[in-house]
Amino acid sequence: MTVCVAEKPSVGEYIAKVLGASQRKNGYFEGNGYQVTWTFGHLCALLDPQEYTEQWKSWTLGSLPMIPQRFAIKVFGDEGVHKQFNIIKSLIEQADEVINCGDAGQEGELIQRWVYQKAGCKCPVKRLWVSSLTEDAIREGFQKLKDQSEYQHLYEAGMMRAIGDWLLGMNATRAYTIRYARGTGRDRQVLSVGRVQTPTLALVVKRQAEIENFVPRTYWELKTKYRDTLFSAQIPVEEGEYAITSLEQGEEMVNSIKDLPFEITAVEKKKGTEYAPKLYDLTSLQVDCNKKYSFSADQTLKLIQSLYEKRVTTYPRVDTTYLSDDIYPKVPGTLAGIKDYFPQVAPLLGAKLPKSKRVFDNKKVTDHHAIIPTGMRPEGLTADEKKVYDLVALHFIAVFYPDCEVSNTTVMGKAGEIEFKVTGREVIKPGWRAVFENVQSDEAQSTKEDSDNTEEESKSLPSFSKGESGPHEPQLKEKTTTPPKYYTEATLLRAMETAGKTVENDELREAMKENGIGRPSTRAAIIEKLYQRKYIQKQGKSLRATSVGIDLIHTIISPLLKSAELTGLWEKKLREIERGEYTAQQFLDELKEMTNGVVRDVKTNKAGMQCPVCKQGRIIRGNTRYGCSRWREGCTYAEPF
Repeated sequence: MTVCVAEKPSVGEYIAKVLGASQRKNGYFEGNGYQVTWTFGHLCALLDPQEYTEQWKSWTLGSLPMIPQRFAIKVFGDEGVHKQFNIIKSLIEQADEVINCGDAGQEGELIQRWVYQKAGCKCPVKRLWVSSLTEDAIREGFQKLKDQSEYQHLYEAGMMRAIGDWLLGMNATRAYTIRYARGTGRDRQVLSVGRVQTPTLALVVKRQAEIENFVPRTYWELKTKYRDTLFSAQIPVEEGEYAITSLEQGEEMVNSIKDLPFEITAVEKKKGTEYAPKLYDLTSLQVDCNKKYSFSADQTLKLIQSLYEKRVTTYPRVDTTYLSDDIYPKVPGTLAGIKDYFPQVAPLLGAKLPKSKRVFDNKKVTDHHAIIPTGMRPEGLTADEKKVYDLVALHFIAVFYPDCEVSNTTVMGKAGEIEFKVTGREVIKPGWRAVFENVQSDEAQSTKEDSDNTEEESKSLPSFSKGESGPHEPQLKEKTTTPPKYYTEATLLRAMETAGKTVENDELREAMKENGIGRPSTRAAIIEKLYQRKYIQKQGKSLRATSVGIDLIHTIISPLLKSAELTGLWEKKLREIERGEYTAQQFLDELKEMTNGVVRDVKTNKAGMQCPVCKQGRIIRGNTRYGCSRWREGCTYAEPF
């Protein structure tokens, strides 16, 4: 008998239907030589510290670091979980072969492997690897089953991720709680520290500090209106500086040119191309859904996961915006399947579809391709599911439309010794933009962040000729520098993707994904944890760090625990383990060294502890010695280090 194990009951039921296993049993389906059962997501987890040794039951600095000789797993959950595990175990014990039908990704591989290990699986294990749950995809997947050994590196990466989270999370949380948390016993506040959670919180805290400490600067912009067109002065300045820093300076410039004619010195027109927006990976979908519909990252993940399980979109937990070449022949069928729902498909039917490297690139696809429709009829969707589905489908349709052709015009002018410039843009052929007509979309129309610049950003300009001149109206506009913006979930997801670096360019951002913090599938859960632990909160769309979150980041002395860049480098090594370019043992050795270092830092540093003299202040670290935070109130505690 062949036993198939899916990750969820609903997925197991559909796989059973495809395989002809139609007899419903207790916790599985049977028929046609198959028994199809399922987990409920994570059935197994690493042991808790006290389950390794009694010494780790008490939270004491002396018991740290906690580094098990060998990590072990347990069945984790309520009575229903244990019951289902025992069903899986009994089926596996009698199986001739097991087929892993879990989610085709790192986490899905780990979930399944742990269950087989705990169940004592001795028979051969094959892997079903599909990017969608349609009947055709499942049948094709069963014809291309691979041996479990081909996914060993994927499992090792998932295992090291779990062990890393355990080692640093357990040890750092205990160390910082014991040393720095307020209260005692059951009233002691737990300072939760995590490998990805803490650097993400640090990003929010740092941005908030930049905003709160921001000192605005006043400056002036010189513009002039000629033929109802506003030109901006081009005055050379050093980076970070402003050309006009006083009203007197600005007025002097205005007076020097107001009676002089304005002359057009150059007119340049260039044809340009705007490419269609890229297909979605999970992060970009979460970003767009947050911008357009204020969906949280976690909400979007649940919606796109539901669409996947309803077989109308492909596997969602992906970090690529590209398709593999083998998808190209299937595109006409996918488009035909959704033509009744999207009239934009009509011009593509029967036409030769372009095969752009911006869409199809095998080198940019590893386990899964970008999120696209499957071609199944999108019926029975909730209102929110339809919003997400429409975004995915419209992006898919748009990449097969022609490029948008534009004309970019730059006009230079001069009044006296001061040069001026204006730029304009006109859409000549809308191309893919037609897909988004009458659709609320950032792609269909640009959002103007600064309403003061609307005149300059007009799409088309009057016809100017080089050498023409005439009267103009110079004007001085007072401006004030503005602080950076608070993170929203959308911008925080982007910051996690690029390890805190501000990256606007899509191609560069794609290249940096390997060094991002967290995985696309885990980032939403990390943000949710920060909410649950009351480290951050929402004000409108903005994310604000709470006093608890700020205190935690200020308390943590280890740069490893707070640095998005260092955590991103760690993430890169996990990906290298997936590819077989780095060994799990090397990574585990580094983990142990890092854990020892984090605990050692806490044990040897006195900062944050209660003052031993006044018993009211906290110890703070100066340049050469420790002192009490209440030194202004007269506390005399001081100690060199």
